[in-house]
Amino acid sequence: MNHFERTDSVEVVDGVLQITVATADAGTSLSSDAMADGARALHALNAGDLAAGSILLIGSGSNFCAGGNVRAFASAPDRGEYVRGVADEFHRFVLELAAVEIPIVAGVHGWAAGAGMSLVCHADVAIGGRATKLRPAYPGIGFTPDGGLSWTLPRIVGPARARDILLSDSILNGEEAVRLGILSRLVGDDIIAAEAQRLARTFAAGPTQAFKGTKALLFASETRTLAEQLEAEASSISAAANGPTGREGVDAFVEKRRPDFS
Repeated sequence: MNHFERTDSVEVVDGVLQITVATADAGTSLSSDAMADGARALHALNAGDLAAGSILLIGSGSNFCAGGNVRAFASAPDRGEYVRGVADEFHRFVLELAAVEIPIVAGVHGWAAGAGMSLVCHADVAIGGRATKLRPAYPGIGFTPDGGLSWTLPRIVGPARARDILLSDSILNGEEAVRLGILSRLVGDDIIAAEAQRLARTFAAGPTQAFKGTKALLFASETRTLAEQLEAEASSISAAANGPTGREGVDAFVEKRRPDFS
């Protein structure tokens, strides 16, 4: 367990696997190091070789993530080949992130454009501020989406609204992003990172098995009938009642004390 080496972009703090997806280097564009290091850490987590209770996606610098490094695209000898490599690396990270059973929190300050917006749509809880702005940005450089944005966005906002956003390259402010369900909540722009870290730590100290079960139910609900979902819920809550997390939660409630899910 915990076969993990800290890097500049990936670290575990207080049970939170924190991944800094972009830095001030290269204008807060998506960090290749973060995607490679993050994919390895997430793979270790999914394989049971790393212990964490939540994931935190964060950017350093003025933005969460301003998208791909367009200057690098422009200078590549074979742009198509280079962009394919970037997309493949990005998608390895996204697939590992999508397989995570624990809560994923994103602290979204400044711009989340292109790949940055794609990452926001994979978070379970995305925290922004009134100055937060999201934009697909792909049409602006003549590209199509990556990072799963054409898959997640229709599921969040509906197919018709997703078509409008992606084709029109819409700029969404924080309030509209919350209304559409892309961001979960707004806080003061100066405390986005602190609030995201606080929430991620809260999740990490919480009932991890219950979170895992809830995410599994939510994920499977899209392809089940109501009757099938009810049966899955009954099986899941029964297993939780007999598990250590459920036993501790119920005992703590009866004994009028704070549960210790550690």
